[in-house]
Amino acid sequence: MIRADAAGVGKLGDRVVNRLGFGSMRLTPRADTSVAIKVVRAAVELGVDHIDTAAFYVSPGGVLDVGEGAPRYATELIRKALHPYPRELVLATKVGPWAETADDLRAHVHENLRRLGVERLDLVNLRLTGRGGSLAERFRVLADLRAEGLIRDLGLSNATLDQVDEASAIAPVVCVQNSYAVDLRRDDDLVPALAARGIAFVPFFAIAGPRREDGASDDHDEAVRRIARTHGVTPHQIRLAWTLHQGPNVLAIPGTGDPRHLRENIAAGAVRLTADELAAL
Repeated sequence: MIRADAAGVGKLGDRVVNRLGFGSMRLTPRADTSVAIKVVRAAVELGVDHIDTAAFYVSPGGVLDVGEGAPRYATELIRKALHPYPRELVLATKVGPWAETADDLRAHVHENLRRLGVERLDLVNLRLTGRGGSLAERFRVLADLRAEGLIRDLGLSNATLDQVDEASAIAPVVCVQNSYAVDLRRDDDLVPALAARGIAFVPFFAIAGPRREDGASDDHDEAVRRIARTHGVTPHQIRLAWTLHQGPNVLAIPGTGDPRHLRENIAAGAVRLTADELAAL
């Protein structure tokens, strides 16, 4: 069985993690939460030590706008699956959407603390709703919470390099989470720029690409299909492998609520693409 360490390791601040992590957004649609709990436990058993989540990952409704029945929070599913958490596990969460005041941001942080059942959050990413403009006022709120001991590390989501530099003048930024895929490449120049600053790049939608929250598609470019056939893997695995090849500071967080897809995603970390294949993609 291929494990998460097949992709190698990278750094989140001063912590070393496997470059193949797990995104929890797609844990919540099923009313039967037992499958989601099994997927989270299986991810950790396969070596995943970096899980991305957020208190606003919830069904019914939520960012996926799916599901029925009682509310199911990804954070609470993770807690039920793993608490007390393994010492080496990094739980990254996001706050910020719909936060209009400092009190809103503080409330988001405390909600994540409560739902995850921890006294300090490992990593909090400020989720920006627009690429551009000043983030200083909001980021200072999180920096203050970090100084209070409620947050270990800080990052950004949906950010530009100018915003990264603005935030870094306030408090250390350990990672940037942006949408990025072989067919969603507006941040090609950002990846090496972050590497030069010692900052991890954590792409989401690496498999979904432009479909974003709608999820993975079977509509793949012919180059992706051809290279997948060469390696005997799925096109989705090639998309993920391409992402990991973009730099040693890239930490992937593919998400799924399906046990088979989890194993395939982790196995993608073992796929080694040639220079010609990368050029074709």
